[in-house]
Amino acid sequence: MIVSHLADRTLQANLRSLLPFLQGSCFVLIETARFAATSLLIVLGLPLALFLFVAGWDLGGLFTQLANLSDRYLEANSLRRSLFSQDLRGCFLVLAGGVTLFRMPRFLKRLAADLDNHPAREESRD
Repeated sequence: MIVSHLADRTLQANLRSLLPFLQGSCFVLIETARFAATSLLIVLGLPLALFLFVAGWDLGGLFTQLANLSDRYLEANSLRRSLFSQDLRGCFLVLAGGVTLFRMPRFLKRLAADLDNHPAREESRD
C-alpha cells in the first residue's frame, strides 16, 4: 500500500515536469500552423491581385479576362490543358516557396522571442 502511494507521487511529478515541454510544443505547432495558413492565403490572393491590376481594378474587366481564360481553356486539347495545369502547379509552388522564404526569418525571430518570454519563466508581478 505504501509503495503504490509513492508511485502515484512520482507519476504526478513526472507529468508536471513534462508539462512545460508539452506547452512549448503545442505553442510551436499552433504558431507554425498559423504561419502556414497565412502564407497559403497570401499565395492564393496574389493571382487575384495580379488579375485586378491587369484589369485596371475594374471588376467588369476582371470577369471579362476570366471568361476569356476559361473559354480558351475549354477549347484547348488535352495536351495543352495538361501543360497549362503543370505550369499553374509550378507557379504555385515557386510562389509559395518564395513567400515562405521571404517570411521565414521574421517568423523565426518572433517565435524565438515568444519562447524566451514564456509566462512560466517570467517573474511574478504581484
